[in-house]
Amino acid sequence: MVLLRDGRTLIGFLRSVDQFANLVLHRTIERIHVGNEYGDIPRGVFIIRGENVVLLGEIDREKESKLPLKEISVDDILDAQRREQDPRQEKHRLISKALKERGLGVNEDFC
Repeated sequence: MVLLRDGRTLIGFLRSVDQFANLVLHRTIERIHVGNEYGDIPRGVFIIRGENVVLLGEIDREKESKLPLKEISVDDILDAQRREQDPRQEKHRLISKALKERGLGVNEDFC
């Protein structure tokens, strides 16, 4: 499992890693979590630049199967993710507007 800086979670077989933490994952899926539900999007071979890696770890399949998570379709999880992100984006827009009115700039990576 790999957690990226942009918040995405990728699960796959680690095929290669180098001294800069650049990774190659095989049979990769992107897992999207919203509440107690999740959906998996197949991605295939995935090359990840090391500077984007936040966390790299192994998944214990026994413990994963005992989690109270419900798998739903990709379309449903993407809709749920959109509904969850809309209020965050609105809050970010309001903060940016308020700071801009006060003469302060906002670094997009910060929020």
